[in-house]
Amino acid sequence: MPSPVKAVPLVFVLIWSTGWVVAGFSARFADPLWFLFVRFSLAAAVIALVAVATRAPWPSSPRSIGHALASGVLLHTLYLGGVWWAVRNGVPTGISGIMAGLQPVFTALLAPALVGERISLKQGVGVALGFAGIFLVLAPKIVGIDSARLEAVLVPLGVNLLAMLSVTLGSFYQKRFVSGGDLRTTTVWQYAGAAIATAPLVFAFGAVEAEWNQTLVLTMAWSVLGLSVGGVGLFLYLIGRGEVSRAATYIYLVPPVSALMSYLFFGETLSLIQLVGMVVTAAGVWLAIHRS
Repeated sequence: MPSPVKAVPLVFVLIWSTGWVVAGFSARFADPLWFLFVRFSLAAAVIALVAVATRAPWPSSPRSIGHALASGVLLHTLYLGGVWWAVRNGVPTGISGIMAGLQPVFTALLAPALVGERISLKQGVGVALGFAGIFLVLAPKIVGIDSARLEAVLVPLGVNLLAMLSVTLGSFYQKRFVSGGDLRTTTVWQYAGAAIATAPLVFAFGAVEAEWNQTLVLTMAWSVLGLSVGGVGLFLYLIGRGEVSRAATYIYLVPPVSALMSYLFFGETLSLIQLVGMVVTAAGVWLAIHRS
């Protein structure tokens, strides 16, 4: 029987991929930054209750707390806030998905300098294949964008790009400064930092508005329990157990799986080139995460 630990990456990809569905549903009824502020606050409260109930050790020094707060800003506020704001302001989800595929590329390029991780030739080929596969999966969504519309989204595109750089740097920061602490209590401080940093962004770039109907309540519940608690917890677990570059490579599988979910939830069809892209992506991930 396969080890439960080996199933963690697959479970992570499945949970993380639902983020696209969540973004689609929540955008209909709430300002994205306000939605994220509530999500971060609730996630901090839920995990704090779990930490207290299980008597998890809390960070004992202001330095440890500071590192956790900073990590939360990079991994949550700047990443999710930037991506959701960019999509709300004109970046097509297809292009945003391709830019999400830049995280493993950024990680592979920065890993040797920031944390001394050596990227083998086979892993480098895997990273390249993964990015090529992501492009093939999302290429049909790019074709219909004209130059006039592209010019209108240059600023949001820049914000989206910075968001991907933020989550990449946040992963390195997590590995170097935060991964040694207890995952439960550290995550509480991370979400607290994310909520604190998101609050002023709501008033600067968003609005305190939401239509709390059944759909939005269920979307928020999954965002907190499934994504913020489950998905992020598994991502931090992967970072803590292995190399940052290998953990980030699993992100390559998220857009293809999201495309499948879009087909199931919204009836979006998958073309032959998208199916080929999924196969190429899977091959790239296999090369990147297997040493021998």
